[in-house]
Formats: sequence, structure tokens, C-alpha cells
Amino acid sequence: MIEKYFDINRLYGKILRYYIDKKRYSKEEANAIAQKIIQKERRMRMCKNANCKHLLNDHIRNYDSCLVESCTCEKFTR
Repeated sequence: MIEKYFDINRLYGKILRYYIDKKRYSKEEANAIAQKIIQKERRMRMCKNANCKHLLNDHIRNYDSCLVESCTCEKFTR
């Protein structure tokens, strides 16, 4: 089973709208918060194998093998 695609732009937009509309933050403050959250989410979804560094959606979840042809990653490392 392939992992669901991680759409950065969609998440970024949702975070901005939440902090601007609901929390009444300025655009600059909301933008800074959104950037921090996106960086954290990318780190969480990235393979910790030093040779790989691909996102989770480039791996097959059941077998933890990488879908990138030229990659030598044997298993997704969290």
C-alpha cells in the first residue's frame, strides 16, 4: 500500500487561514508559524536513512521499500 501524498501547499493554506481568521494573527506571524509547522511535518515524513532522505509517500508502507529507482534504501527508517 502506498502512503497518501503529503500536499504541502494545502496544509500551508489551511494553517494560514486558521491563524489569520480564527486567531486574528497578522499575516507575518501566521506565515512564520505555518513555515515552522511545514518544516516539522516534512522532517516527520522523511526517511532518516542517510542515503535515502525521500518522503514517506515515496515508500511502500507494507514493505517499507523505496519506490525511487536509483535509491539504495532497503527499509524506511523513522
